[in-house]
Amino acid sequence: MPTFKSTIKNKKDPAALRLAVLGSGNMARRFLKQLPDSRRCELAAIGDRDPDQARVLAEEVGGLFHGGVIHGAEEEVIGSDEVDAVYIATVHTTHARLAMRAIGAGKHVLCEKPLTVNHPQAMAVADAARHAGVRLVEAMMFRFHPQMAAVRDLVRSGEIGDVRHIDAGFAFFVPSDPKAPTVVTSDLVIPDAGGLTGRLFDPHLAGGGILDVGCYPLSMARAIAGAAAGVDVLEPVSLTADGNIGDGGVDEWAIAQMVFDNGVTASLRTGVRMVDNNTVQIVGSKGTIEMLDPWALSASPQVIIRRVGHLPEQRAFHAPGAYALQMDAFAESVRGPEPEQISNADSVGNTAALDRWRAAIGLRYPFEREDAAISTVSELPLQRPASKGGAGHGGDIRRRIEGLDKPLSRIVMGCDHQPDLSTASALFDHYVTLGGNAFDTAHFYLDGQAERRLGRWIAHRGIRDEVVVIGKGAHTPDCEPEAMSRQLLESLERQGTGHLDVYLLHRDNEDVPAGEFVDALNQHADAGLVRIFGGSNWSTRRVDEANAWARANGKRGFSVLSNHFGLARPAELPWRGCLDACDAESVSWLTERQMPLLAWSARSRNFFTRADPSDLSDELLVRCFYGPENFERKRRAEKLARDHGVSPSAIAMAYVLHQPFPTFAMYGPKTLEESRDSFRAVEVELSAEQVAWLRGEQS
Repeated sequence: MPTFKSTIKNKKDPAALRLAVLGSGNMARRFLKQLPDSRRCELAAIGDRDPDQARVLAEEVGGLFHGGVIHGAEEEVIGSDEVDAVYIATVHTTHARLAMRAIGAGKHVLCEKPLTVNHPQAMAVADAARHAGVRLVEAMMFRFHPQMAAVRDLVRSGEIGDVRHIDAGFAFFVPSDPKAPTVVTSDLVIPDAGGLTGRLFDPHLAGGGILDVGCYPLSMARAIAGAAAGVDVLEPVSLTADGNIGDGGVDEWAIAQMVFDNGVTASLRTGVRMVDNNTVQIVGSKGTIEMLDPWALSASPQVIIRRVGHLPEQRAFHAPGAYALQMDAFAESVRGPEPEQISNADSVGNTAALDRWRAAIGLRYPFEREDAAISTVSELPLQRPASKGGAGHGGDIRRRIEGLDKPLSRIVMGCDHQPDLSTASALFDHYVTLGGNAFDTAHFYLDGQAERRLGRWIAHRGIRDEVVVIGKGAHTPDCEPEAMSRQLLESLERQGTGHLDVYLLHRDNEDVPAGEFVDALNQHADAGLVRIFGGSNWSTRRVDEANAWARANGKRGFSVLSNHFGLARPAELPWRGCLDACDAESVSWLTERQMPLLAWSARSRNFFTRADPSDLSDELLVRCFYGPENFERKRRAEKLARDHGVSPSAIAMAYVLHQPFPTFAMYGPKTLEESRDSFRAVEVELSAEQVAWLRGEQS
């Protein structure tokens, strides 16, 4: 006899979503118990990495569903024409891979929490779903229950005044004896939990409390802080934490203290070796809200509201099972907008905060370490676009520079914003899938870590011959030929790339004759360590001096210049020793010589997207770019952005690419969306009149 039964007899929607459940463990079974109560989802298939386990579960539940249940290996089920969407109920480390495979097959995805094991994976999955036009929803079950909506409404309405603090915990105690019961709360136990074995204590499976259940109080705190501010969620401006990493290498318990920019604070607790009340308390200036059952959500979870001058009020929320509610919200979102209960931006933000919590207690899983062979998020070979070119001036994705044996993409990725190898790998992979192949790094960046990460990624992907590596050295105060030579060798050792395609002097030192730099660079080029070279933050006068020396002495000269160039003309540059090429004299020089320009900060620190005269919070952005002329250029970029259906930042990048000399726009992305947005610039065609109009030369 099946162990599953429906508690509510609902009539299915004739157009119910045909759902495949991936996984056959406890989470899949818990979900399947409520699937018959969903109006808008029906079970079509069960998949598991072990097809026999899928068959056993399908036979167990098959009697509850008309027409039988398909079963088999995960990949077979995902590819079935009988499946519209998948529910991923497997271990954390498989979420990203299965989500990417399902998205690639055109299936909608409901994925158990946490969406992925870290922020870079979450960015990749969300970006892939958005680009493929399929719905992705994180199955953070409590967010779909009416209790959560009611509490957010209470906070928004000011029922307890201004929110001051949020206290939330979710933990349970797994005993060492595998036959002893697991304590979930002081009055609730689960028999035969299995002891200190299995996925919860396996770092290779992303075990521990923070990811397994700490994601709940963290999501709650961000949502309640957001409700207090009148937005969906808020991200913590500070997060500190403590905890214990056990002998097995996972967090056995952890606490976190957070502060949000509206002044709300939060205390979070989680663990797999710690008992907690597993409640939520929201403290306001005029009262409190206590959620007695925020996570398990019994048949009638209760909330107690205490307000100054009022007797305590207790409210119960009668509703069908939260999993069934979640399924229906997911199915409805397939036909419309994202579910209001939780957005992809919310889920991706939660993974970033989870990363911060783990980092604060020093927990990094083996597969995330700097020496790990990190695969693509899909675990498939790195994809390249079918075509690397396009029509028209703005559509040429790649362009050649004399002296290089391969063209380089006109959008060049800077490698100075990636905090770890996992993030770098996700960003680099995504950049390549968009058509990019040029990476800008430097001896100076992240104290050498940027070069190491780029080199490891190139080695892991096996694509050294496909990419153009731009390196830089001789940064002040070590700006002289001997130091440059030493740094070049160190850079090559860090990267392990054998040679640099382009080598740039990061700064200039006018106390050194330009010819001395030229002589040293020629020695390295003759030795095969660099292909071509040039200057970054060098004046046009000094480049002329260097190239005059090269011609007079039968040497190779500077082939490229890399100064700041952008639509927003800087009042000053962010760092000492930097130069820009925005002035008319430099533009004339570049045009006359047809010198390729690698324009750094081509997005002008995202001025065209972020800048607001009333927002002075980014001191560097304000100091460098705020001014009437640039805000007028921003207004014009916004006008063209609407006309072209792109962002103002993409118009600013397109402006850089539409110059009368060879240009390559450099940017340093922190998100995949910044990369995708930057590549839209290649699709934009600007006339000479529009380029002049953007500069303000025409009314």
